[in-house]
Amino acid sequence: MPMLNSNKDNIITVVGAGPAGLSAAITLARAGKKVIVHEAQKEVGHRFKRDFQGLENWTTDRDVLEILNELGIKTQFRYKPCRFVSSYDAWRNYYPVTNDKPLFYLVERGPNAGSLDSAMLEQAIGMGIDVKFNSRIRHFKGTGILAAGPKAADAIAVGYHFETDMADGCWVICDNRLAPKGYAYLLIWEGRGTVKTCMFSGFKQEQIYVKRTVEAFEKLLGLRMINPVSHGGVGNFYLPARAYGGRRPIAGEQAGFQDSLWGFGMRHAMLSGILAARSLLDDSDYDKLWSDAIGWQIKTSIVNRAFFNLLGNRGYRWFLNHQSKKTDTREFLRKTYDKSFLKQLMLPLARLYVKTARVDKSCNHIDCECVWCRHGEHETG
Repeated sequence: MPMLNSNKDNIITVVGAGPAGLSAAITLARAGKKVIVHEAQKEVGHRFKRDFQGLENWTTDRDVLEILNELGIKTQFRYKPCRFVSSYDAWRNYYPVTNDKPLFYLVERGPNAGSLDSAMLEQAIGMGIDVKFNSRIRHFKGTGILAAGPKAADAIAVGYHFETDMADGCWVICDNRLAPKGYAYLLIWEGRGTVKTCMFSGFKQEQIYVKRTVEAFEKLLGLRMINPVSHGGVGNFYLPARAYGGRRPIAGEQAGFQDSLWGFGMRHAMLSGILAARSLLDDSDYDKLWSDAIGWQIKTSIVNRAFFNLLGNRGYRWFLNHQSKKTDTREFLRKTYDKSFLKQLMLPLARLYVKTARVDKSCNHIDCECVWCRHGEHETG
């Protein structure tokens, strides 16, 4: 396991200033450690461009914001509690998704004031953490954590950011004709919006599916986009054999930690960053920490993804209809991620069916100094 005194200055290096990397850095700084964060881009949250995303709030009974604050991550970013989602199946049947407690928190991503990324950066800098931008490193010596973001595309979310005079709301359409093996969504918050198709296949035809998605929301809701700007992002879903690069823990999407069903990854990213830092502080087994905390959720999400891939639009219709009859949607969603004997039996087959764009990139070279090791083919992180 990594030891803290592995370099002469006792400085811990974190690669990546996303939620995983900054959560790790903040956790280390709270323990009195000196931390340097290297970020390849010129600013925090550079690739998100004010994208709206959801911070998932159903996999635990306790509220995610309460948990993050307890873990030392200040929730001083802007957020909108989402207790109601209007959902539709491929035949445009309507299913309300509602709950007394927030199902997720809508947050803004990017370098702008009030975003999740800028709030975490402000906390880190306020704690004396040295964050270096435009700092793309290939190798480094000493103790560190790798959190450089996704390295392959298992899903893409493509569409537009825009201004609008529409009322706030969250809408989802589960239809393979709009989003192959995924879903299309529309998020409106205080005069701004995001409309996207979240696709798990058919990437080369992305513009066709974006066009269909926009047309569907125009017909269904009268979507009005002012000054639309195209935007896209990728997600990587993966269950690693071990989340280490040499002696260094790998956190967030660089490790592949994501929800394979719906793609809600920020919570996994932040928690894995915190656990990576704790593994250094306690000289403990990071693989055991993340496996105990989020491993079962990742595994069941792979089984869930395989199930919906097989059943297609009819499977989504069954799911939406089934949840609409429940009085507690958060509890229903939580149960879909519960580990069970049946899901444990199905996991090996599900992993064969739900192909990842990655192969196992974990590095077993104890003294490896690479940010991203592909069995000897070293790439910039």
